[in-house]
Amino acid sequence: MDMKKRIHLELRNRTPSDVKELVLDNCRSNEGKIEGLTDEFKELEFLSTINVGLTSVSNLPKLNKLKKLELSDNRISGGLEVLAEKCPNLTHLNLSGNKIKDLSTIEPLKKLETLKSLDLFNCEVTNLNDYRDNVFKLLPQLTYLDGYDKDDKEAPDSDAEAYVEGLDDDDDSDEVDEEEDEDEDEDAPPRKAEDDDDDEEEEEEEDLSGEVHLNHCTVTSLFEYDPGHMTREILICICLLGGRGGVGRQGE
Repeated sequence: MDMKKRIHLELRNRTPSDVKELVLDNCRSNEGKIEGLTDEFKELEFLSTINVGLTSVSNLPKLNKLKKLELSDNRISGGLEVLAEKCPNLTHLNLSGNKIKDLSTIEPLKKLETLKSLDLFNCEVTNLNDYRDNVFKLLPQLTYLDGYDKDDKEAPDSDAEAYVEGLDDDDDSDEVDEEEDEDEDEDAPPRKAEDDDDDEEEEEEEDLSGEVHLNHCTVTSLFEYDPGHMTREILICICLLGGRGGVGRQGE
């Protein structure tokens, strides 16, 4: 995919002025130059053009807000004075894997007063004697060269820090969930009273079933006694039992 089409794809229906980060890695440049990128990208802060076959940055538009520029794994061998003119506020510049052979090639970067980090990994210039000392002398505004400061202390990894912060956020959310669960348990009504009520209802049902069984047995015994000789008292007893459901239970 050529660079123009890639830029159109990366816009995702946004206008150029809405874009703050633009990644064009591994697309194809036109004759080794940047194409399709205009000064309409006035809010752009991060631009990555890794391995796109660049030999020059002369077509770079005016990008006053650009802070980080990735140009690694291209074929750039000079012309870096354009960066000071087009991207005056750069803080991070990665030129790793390009054809930079001597210190004079990077000398124009002195005009980038805000430049704090420069990467020249896999460039021939790194093979020069006292390479690091000479680069720090040439570009005194630098804090980090190839990921390390003058005292060989490694630059902080912003991605790793963001990852740790993300883990902290996850832990905080877990603690909030646990607190919510505890609050729900405290707000829940006690279950003991409900359990006691259920036990009482079961006992009442058992008593009632026993009473019905007694009535059934009583009526049965009365009929077995001699239905033809039932006295008035026995008939009254049968009527009373029928009113309480005893006789009805017998039919069941």
